[in-house]
Amino acid sequence: MEILLPFLTGTLFSVSIYFILHRHLFKLILGLILFGLSTNLFLFVVGGMKRGSIAIIEQGSNLPAEPYADPVPQALLLTAIVIGFGIQAFSIVLIRRVYQTFKSNNMDNLNNNEKI
Repeated sequence: MEILLPFLTGTLFSVSIYFILHRHLFKLILGLILFGLSTNLFLFVVGGMKRGSIAIIEQGSNLPAEPYADPVPQALLLTAIVIGFGIQAFSIVLIRRVYQTFKSNNMDNLNNNEKI
């Protein structure tokens, strides 16, 4: 399972970059969502998959008992999820407003429009 996750992360990154570089706004949103998911999966893979107890230092000890799960990647992952939701919501509203103004979903048509 651990060898499959880096390949899955790379595939998700490449598909998301393909969608972001596409000319339609809906595929741009889909690419941003996939990019956020692949970033979260990347942080999960880098953090490592370890089974163990929680990282709490017992009384009278200087270090937590081994093996313990590292809480830092989990905190980074939660922060990345929240930031990703904010970026996705902003991009959906922005792209919806662009579509309402220009009545076009294709980015080639936005360059030739004189409503700016």
